[in-house]
Amino acid sequence: MISRLTLLLTLLITTVASVKAQYPIDYRGEIIANAGSGNFAPYYIASNNFGIMTQPYSTLARAATWKEMNTDARFSYGFGVDALAGYSSSTPYLRYLPAEDIFTPIDRHAARVWLQQLYGEVKYRCLYLTVGLKETGSALLNDRLSSGDITWSANSRPMPGVRAGFHGFENIPFTNGWVQLNGEFFFGKPTDNDWLTERYNHFNSFITTGRWINYKRLYFRTKPSKPLSVTIGMQAAAQFGGTQRSYTNGVIDNTETSPAKLQDFFKMLIPGKDDEYWAGNHLGSWDIVARYRLHCGHEIKLYLQSPWEDGSGIGKLNGFDGLWGIEYKSPVKSIVSGAVIEYLDFTNQSGPLHWDPIDNGNSTIANQATGADSYYNNYFYNGYAYYGMSQGTPFLMSPLYNLDGYMRYIDTRVRGFHAAIEGSVTQAVDYRAMVSYRLSYGDSYVPRLKKVHDTSWMVEAQWHPATVPGMTIKAQVAMDRGDMYGDNFGAMLSLSYRGILNLR
Repeated sequence: MISRLTLLLTLLITTVASVKAQYPIDYRGEIIANAGSGNFAPYYIASNNFGIMTQPYSTLARAATWKEMNTDARFSYGFGVDALAGYSSSTPYLRYLPAEDIFTPIDRHAARVWLQQLYGEVKYRCLYLTVGLKETGSALLNDRLSSGDITWSANSRPMPGVRAGFHGFENIPFTNGWVQLNGEFFFGKPTDNDWLTERYNHFNSFITTGRWINYKRLYFRTKPSKPLSVTIGMQAAAQFGGTQRSYTNGVIDNTETSPAKLQDFFKMLIPGKDDEYWAGNHLGSWDIVARYRLHCGHEIKLYLQSPWEDGSGIGKLNGFDGLWGIEYKSPVKSIVSGAVIEYLDFTNQSGPLHWDPIDNGNSTIANQATGADSYYNNYFYNGYAYYGMSQGTPFLMSPLYNLDGYMRYIDTRVRGFHAAIEGSVTQAVDYRAMVSYRLSYGDSYVPRLKKVHDTSWMVEAQWHPATVPGMTIKAQVAMDRGDMYGDNFGAMLSLSYRGILNLR
């Protein structure tokens, strides 16, 4: 699958490059370095950054070139290539060695060279198709200021796949523009099998490799030209296919394969029951956003993302659980250009118990209690993450941080808040600041004996020298304090230059 995608992208980019350019080509070069204490980079340096920087020490060089699609044209195309190379420090993960019957730390680090993006895309009228690796964040939330989308965030690396849908919101016929529609679907093939195998402890629990990922969403929006506009809809993601290997005391006690057949790809679009169970692991969120625009152009947004892991969550039987937020956006560059305040609660999880007679064929108990949702976890699949980083909100601590080699989420019953602000001090200097606090009770099935907490903050400054248009110097200072991420302090410095190649 990966080789076919690479071949398709190579042919597409070669064809595009052979045609006389009608649009300029953007390019960017960047040098990034970070240093700090602890086993990982501080939370706000690592999170919502497409999985680029997670280690406490890194020095990376990044080069990218891309062509944007012309959204005003009936037909348009685009492509992009983005690569990173450099050094990052190692983090020790516990590994069980059966020959010696001991656990030993195994140092692991990010790849020295990797492709972050490689894609080609086309657009015709309101529809688009993208093939390859492309960074894609939240469809509704502000990735720079929000804690992160619950279903599909900017937290993990992009994965190779095919994405198609509406390019923006489209008017629904016969509504006179009062109701608009947006939707898309994605099929991706994760490439982190080696990453998982190298960091898994090979002693207990399980590891699943060879999975597929599906994502889809459908949103309805009222007329955006009006002062008040409301967007409502659902996101849904699924893990399907793959092979699970279960370990007990360092010995494989079961191997189960779930082959991804052609019919499974159709089932992911419209899920249906497979014998007694639903095919794959499904999760997502109900989303609602109310945006009000003042006469002077300032905007206020109120939004809610309510998570679900099964029918109980879809039926909103999980109480107050969700991401509750308010965002301010200025129409012009100012001392406060944007701000976000969010409250996050994932502690209800449809109740502490789960009992379904279907799961226990010999039981005479007919009643049902669908609770203990254990967000982002599943009995067959690793946690909902890619290269260890949550594909949903990073507010739930990603499996990357499990130094004991456990491949699932250990803290899902979490509540806390997040706040962020950004603006411009001068025409050449911008800033951003973020802070969060969270309290965790563990997981629905494995609660913690004592509550744990974390406080994280980050301050960022960007300088755009007027004498060198296109250059940006960015600095970040961040810190974590608490029992979840540990006591970390770190700083990041980057120098980037962006320009345009006019091939005409």
